Parts: sequence; C-alpha cells; structure tokens
Amino acid sequence: MHIDRRNFLGATGTAFAGLLLNGCTRQASSLAASGSGFTDYGPLIPDPAGMLDLPRGFSYRLLSQLGTLMDDGGTVPDKADGMGCLPLGRDELVLIRNHELVPSDEAGGTPAAGYGTYEGAIVPGGTTNIVLDAHTLEVKREFRTLAGTIRNCSGGITPWGSWLTCEEAPVGPGEGLAQSHGWVFEVPASATGLVEPVPLTAMGRFNHEAACVDPVTGIVYLTEDRGDSVLYRFLPAVPGSLRAGGRLQAMVVEGLADTRNWAGPAMAVGTRHAVRWIDCENVEAPQDDLRHRAAARGAALVARGEGIHMGTDALFVCSTNGGQRKLGQIFRLVPGRGTAVDTIELFFESEREDQFNYGDNLTVGPNGHLIVCEDQYTDVVDNHLRGITPDGRAYPFGRLRMQTELAGGCFSPDGRWFFVNAYSPTRTLAVTGPWAA
Repeated sequence: MHIDRRNFLGATGTAFAGLLLNGCTRQASSLAASGSGFTDYGPLIPDPAGMLDLPRGFSYRLLSQLGTLMDDGGTVPDKADGMGCLPLGRDELVLIRNHELVPSDEAGGTPAAGYGTYEGAIVPGGTTNIVLDAHTLEVKREFRTLAGTIRNCSGGITPWGSWLTCEEAPVGPGEGLAQSHGWVFEVPASATGLVEPVPLTAMGRFNHEAACVDPVTGIVYLTEDRGDSVLYRFLPAVPGSLRAGGRLQAMVVEGLADTRNWAGPAMAVGTRHAVRWIDCENVEAPQDDLRHRAAARGAALVARGEGIHMGTDALFVCSTNGGQRKLGQIFRLVPGRGTAVDTIELFFESEREDQFNYGDNLTVGPNGHLIVCEDQYTDVVDNHLRGITPDGRAYPFGRLRMQTELAGGCFSPDGRWFFVNAYSPTRTLAVTGPWAA
C-alpha cells in the first residue's frame, strides 16, 4: 500500500501543516543532527510547590486539575493519561486528554450520552478537551468530548486533525456491561462537546495502549499493553477515514520470535532486523486472544508495548518492562513505505533504574531528544521524565514529586511548550525552557 504524498497531504489541510512543526511529528533524522557532546540540562532544581522538579531555566504552569468546574457543567475527571496537542486555527490549540476510568470511578458529573453502560449507568471513561490561547496558554474552554468508554489509556494524534483514544479494556458484554469494550475511538480536534462514540472495530479488539499514524501512507501503528503483546498496524481502506475499515496486521521480525530479551540478549541494541506483516483474522477477538493467534503464526513478542511516537521517517515504540533487567526498551521501526523493506532495531535498553524505570508514554523534543514518561510499579514511586539523546544516553529531565505516574507527554506545534499529565489526582502541566541548549 502506497499513497501519493502530495494528494494525501493536500487533503489534510492546515491541521497537518501545523503538525509538521509539532514535536509529535518531528523527523527521526533530526535525532542525528543533535550535538553528540550533550550530556544533560544540569541538575534538577527542587520545586517549591512540591510538584515537578526541572533543570535550571525550565519552568511549568498548571493548566488543569481534578475537580475544577468545566464549561459543560461537569468537573475535571481523574486519572489523566495519554494526551495529544493539535492546532485549531484562530490562534488556538487544543489538548485532548484521556481519562483512564473504570465503571466504579467518578465521571466528574453524569455524562449526557456515551458509548457503553454498566448496570444502566454510562461508564465514566473518555476524553476531555482543553482549548488554549496559542500565545498565552490561557485556558479558554474545557469540556468532555467522549464518554461511555473504559480505561482510555493512551492514543495518538492523526494528520487530519483528530485524536485516537484507546481502550485498555477488552471486557464485556455481560456482568453488568451492555457493550463490548477494547476499541479505538476517534475525537476530532474541532469537537465542541460530546462526539458520537463510534468504535473502530476493524482496528481490532485487544488491550489497546497507544497509536500513531504515518503521515505519508496513512497507516496506523498500534501497541498492546500485555507482557506477551505484539505490535500491530492498520491499513485503512480509505486513508484519513478510519470508519471505512481496513486490514489489521501483526509484525513479524525475521529470525526473531521474541524481542523482550528476558532470557538473554537475543536482540542487540543497534542491530537492524527486517520486518514483514501478517494479516490478523477475527480481529474483533471476543476471547481476547488476538495476540496469541498472531504469535502462533510468527508475530514477534513485545513486553508491554506502551508509548508510540511517529516521526516522518521512523516511529519509536516503548516496551515498559522489556530488557534483561526488565526496566524497559525503546524500539525504532523504519517503514519502507512500499519502496523498501520495513526494519526494526532496539534503539535503547535500560540497564539501570537511573536510566529509566518502566518507561511509558514517549515523544520527541524540539532538540531531537526522546522524552519518556515513567510509570513505576512499586508501593512508593519516584517517577521521572527521562531524556534520551540520539546516541542512546539517558538523563533526567524532570522528577514528579507526587505519588503517581507521568503520562501524556506531547509538544505544542511550535515546539515551545511540553505538556504532561500527573495521573491522579489529575494535573495537566505546561513546561517550557531552553530546549535548544
């Protein structure tokens, strides 16, 4: 499958033009352009407010927090997770933010409509939109845009100006749930309230984590948060119109059945492997066995695929507990786009907790470095934002002082602001500073 680049980009309009400047679509080649002599931004300075330590010269502002009254009459829900930033025009930006809520959680008010119910009540998961002044970051509007979903973990922005929000919950119907869950839903950046909740069933039913779109081909890549997950891609029948259906495929790494390195260094850092893709069958998977069936046919195992980021030449995939130390891995997948064979390499594998410890969401900064959000699984957590240089050196960029995870890291289209969530209680922050330094 190959799409004429000019026609596809022309059809996306100004939204994509803004995204070309966004850290979330920065070229992988920019990584190589970054200076190899960079070590880090210096020591982290304790935050007097006790929220987020940052290097000298960097600062943050609080944009949104749990319980604040929104414009639709509800309040900001808890468990803020994946998030994307998109331009709206009229000098406005929008943050579309996931809330990883389960049926027993509070919704921040009773949604007027939604996709699924539990014992007759609309389940509380979904998304909220925060509309910002692009210059001052003043919050102009804040409101819910999707309801009735379960455990909206992460997702990804699209070149046509929307957010793909993913349910990490292949459950139901039954036991009080009226609908099946475990789907991807689409929320347009232009939404002004609750959108029609249409599950994109052709994209598969599994323990979805994140998604990203190749802006050249329109192919969507999808991660799965399981210890024995596989990596998927979705070939849309009509690029830019995911409701029209398409084909779901799983990744086969030639000569390598398992990327996790749990039993030893089967996949060496920096070594490229050829990739091919196999069609998935019965993708609605009522038994939540899609990954097992794909692996039985040769799909490579991935340890908890979580964050995924698309540049224009490559995409990066975060494996939360992959590697010999089970501290996390990052893969770099280079799509051939119809003219060459796809390849994948292990870009980084954490060897120590101070490199990174359970990386989750990730993105690329305006300096070409990766920024990884940590999500540790210990009784007392010490979660950081970790930077990783193009030559694979990790350094601390931020330290969260709250006992929760960091999530949803993404950049404004001009690369000036880095947005990130503290998961619970919900806090959404905007960070700025001397990125080019």
